[in-house]
Amino acid sequence: MQIENAPTLTLHHADSSKAQAVVASGVWQVHALAEGGAIKTISATLASLKGNAALAWDLSGVVSLDHIGAQMLWNAWGKQRPSQLALAGKQDELFKRIEEAGRIAMPPTRAKRLTWVMVLGFGMLSFFEHLHGFIKLIGQVVQDVGRFVRHPLTGPWREISANIFHAGFQALGITALVGFLIGVVLSYLSAQQLRTFGGDMYLVNILGMSVIRELGPLLAAILVAGRSGSSITAQLGVMRVTEELDAMLVMGISHGFRLIMPKVIALAISMPLLVVWTDAMALIGGMVSAKVELNLSARYFIQKLPDAVPLMNYVIGLLKGATFGVLIALVSCHFGLRIKPNTESLGRGTTTSVVTAITVVILADAVFAIVFSGVGFY
Repeated sequence: MQIENAPTLTLHHADSSKAQAVVASGVWQVHALAEGGAIKTISATLASLKGNAALAWDLSGVVSLDHIGAQMLWNAWGKQRPSQLALAGKQDELFKRIEEAGRIAMPPTRAKRLTWVMVLGFGMLSFFEHLHGFIKLIGQVVQDVGRFVRHPLTGPWREISANIFHAGFQALGITALVGFLIGVVLSYLSAQQLRTFGGDMYLVNILGMSVIRELGPLLAAILVAGRSGSSITAQLGVMRVTEELDAMLVMGISHGFRLIMPKVIALAISMPLLVVWTDAMALIGGMVSAKVELNLSARYFIQKLPDAVPLMNYVIGLLKGATFGVLIALVSCHFGLRIKPNTESLGRGTTTSVVTAITVVILADAVFAIVFSGVGFY
């Protein structure tokens, strides 16, 4: 069925004295070109005529022409007017606009060439910027703690207890499971080696020192950094996205006193308790494995442990726990407050916060190992 005023393109084979003529007629607008697949037929015809400069084009029979139809013809002409062209009405103005638009040259984009020196420089600037912000955050927390000590009745007790519950109590399950399994693995591997040299009785020394002094605090800190640290950063980031932080400033509520300080105090209290809990679970796992592998009774294990591990190691472990807790809270709050109000920054900031917190914890553990290298041994 032929559509009224449908766009058509006809090639007239004239006399030898005249050039071949291409006659266009009908409505050359987007709605007419889309009807009945006309655009495919016309595009195929134009493609076959492209590059033939000897053709004469007659558009006087075109009822109406829009930019879509004109652009199809312009592309078939090689983006320049043919030498023999007949136009009607305002078609000349339309093709002039298309021709002028084609002359606009976009400025070439400069390639970003960053040398390794520039990359290193940007990295150092970013590091010192974060360091400056982190030191400012520490100073703010110290001031807020001083205010809390001077006026304890007006302090954020509910926020502290809520953070202790979320960061401490709710982490008991995962720390117990991981601690128990690490104790089983460490005891099993140590028993394999000690059995070779007949040193079964020294399993308690190896397991007790490694768990209480190093593995217990480090495991608890890494788990808390991944679990509670990411939660703190995401919470502050969502408050930034929803503009709750700005609303608190408008109402005169301090971010540090109501948001940051309670999290720092809560983790400083919760982490030593989690360290004790993780140590206990790891030692229980070690006792179970020692019973299976070396047939060491739980009674012998418990009696031998106080003599194998000096008391100072317990103190170092608890001190590590409190320090790791404060560092995790500060790092998480630092990156949470730097999140921009968009979801991409929220995801990137949370990931960076967890990685940085774990890295800082391991660095702090190395500092503890150096400072207390001669403490807690026989």
